[in-house]
Amino acid sequence: MNDMDKTFTDLIDTFKSSIKTWDYFVNWQKVFANSSELEIALNKLNYLLGKENLENEFKKLYASNPDVVKALPVLLAVRENKLEVFDKDTKDSEFFDFTGTENDPNKYYEFLEKSGLARLFQKDGVKNLVDYVLGVEVGLDSNGRKNRGGTLMEEIVETFISEFSAKHGFEYLAQARAKDVKDKWGYEIEVDKSVRSFDFAVFNPKNKKIKLFETNFYNGGGSKLKAVCGEFRSLYDELTKQNIDFVWITDGLGWKTAKHPLEETFNHNKKQVFNLNMLEDGILEELTW
Repeated sequence: MNDMDKTFTDLIDTFKSSIKTWDYFVNWQKVFANSSELEIALNKLNYLLGKENLENEFKKLYASNPDVVKALPVLLAVRENKLEVFDKDTKDSEFFDFTGTENDPNKYYEFLEKSGLARLFQKDGVKNLVDYVLGVEVGLDSNGRKNRGGTLMEEIVETFISEFSAKHGFEYLAQARAKDVKDKWGYEIEVDKSVRSFDFAVFNPKNKKIKLFETNFYNGGGSKLKAVCGEFRSLYDELTKQNIDFVWITDGLGWKTAKHPLEETFNHNKKQVFNLNMLEDGILEELTW
């Protein structure tokens, strides 16, 4: 079956529920780099674990090692080194600077108490702050998964485009703006948005033809999907007038909630809408280059 034989049912029935790759879960390199940056300060703070009189011991430690305060925010899973905290009782904001410019052990100890961090240092708290922060960093890094999910689709599609281009002697650009395409191949593209960049541009040096690709993945539904379909129909028209092929590669079960607008775009764009399953089946080989 070549690409022109593919039906909308082929597209909708083979969407994937997930595109998690192994590096989706945790960016370990970043996690270990962040925790090792504070390791010395954290090891000094380890001295306080289980101490009976935390206030006295903290002030003693601070007197000889004021740099330990730079590790306090991350113990609360906070990245900032300056914090403004609103006190509901006094109706005032307090400011805390952990960069080492303040010299007030009382204020830092107040932060330990009011934030609840003092509890961490009690006998039944944690045993090692370096290990604890490693866990905190994993948690903070997991907040980046949403952003990683957005780029995963591009990374996966690029593995196909890169391999295909190398095999056929084609050239490609990722995140290709009109200016990049002109600089590299002398090819003029007129687009509706001056800042628009295409996920991929593939150039065939033999016939000087170019194909532009957009990719995305949607787990959830919503009105955004309908808007995306409208945008890519218009884009297809705009590029077709310039004799440029436009291919849209999309996936995700979110499309089950927006079948109608997707089908309209599939038909309007002359079936140049594919998913990852079709890429795996070699759809790039079946396109006209």
